[in-house]
Amino acid sequence: MMWLRRIGLFLIVNLLVMVTINVLIHLLGLDGFLYRSGMDYPSLMVFCLVWGMGGAFFSLMISRWMAKASMGVQVLDPQNPGGAEERWLVGTVHGLAQKAGLSTMPEVGIYQSPDPNAFATGPGRDSALVAVSSGLFNAMNHEQIESVLGHEMTHITNGDMVTMTLLQGVVNSFVFFLSWVISILLTQGNSNDRRGGNFMAQYFVRQLLQIVLGFLGFAVVMWFSRWREYRADAGGGRLTSRHKMADALRALQRYVDRPKPAEPASVATLKISAPGGSLFASHPPLAERIARLESGSDSTGVISS
Repeated sequence: MMWLRRIGLFLIVNLLVMVTINVLIHLLGLDGFLYRSGMDYPSLMVFCLVWGMGGAFFSLMISRWMAKASMGVQVLDPQNPGGAEERWLVGTVHGLAQKAGLSTMPEVGIYQSPDPNAFATGPGRDSALVAVSSGLFNAMNHEQIESVLGHEMTHITNGDMVTMTLLQGVVNSFVFFLSWVISILLTQGNSNDRRGGNFMAQYFVRQLLQIVLGFLGFAVVMWFSRWREYRADAGGGRLTSRHKMADALRALQRYVDRPKPAEPASVATLKISAPGGSLFASHPPLAERIARLESGSDSTGVISS
């Protein structure tokens, strides 16, 4: 399965980076100092890996349930979805899913919000959820909504939920590990006392480092999220048309700067509409997304058909 291969790749990359850090610590002669300071850093590396990836897997497994609970998503029965709009929505999502090559149809849901929005979530291609806001039907016509759904379908087929969750887990692992190592290097000095009277100083330095490194790591995750949005736009354009996808993004332009309630990051980064333009934004500015679509290039600069 694709998502299992993706998980395997991230685990391999994570382990290789851990090994690289271990080698660098040894070459710089820091291993002896860290041991004298009371740190068994190989065990700490393993602990950070298990902690970070364990949290990522847990977040991934509950992502669909969390989205339903936090957003109040009402899942539509594919056999009896309800009114005309609901029937159209389910039929369109299933049609796009078949076109995208999914063997299992995603769940389809609606949540109440005046803002036009949509998101995709779930632990894998075979267990995904596509949800749209009630406001989407008030702000867009069916062609525009179909492109939005194509965008979300691309998130599913690209395995973006898995990728984003695992990337965050890897970043968390390194933030935790590096904050421990650097705090010891900064507070222990030449003292041979394992606690050295510096326990409180080390604790506060470690907490500060976790905040600073956490922000840096978050910026990396958000950079990848913005790149992934360009790919989803290109995918939505392929499933419908670039013109329809760009037209849908224009319809969202006036809503971008409106304040949104707090929500799980795993959902926020997969929504079609989100504030863009900053280092910590999960989405690029809509103007840039529209320009890329109109130029006919995907996230790598390759002209798409």
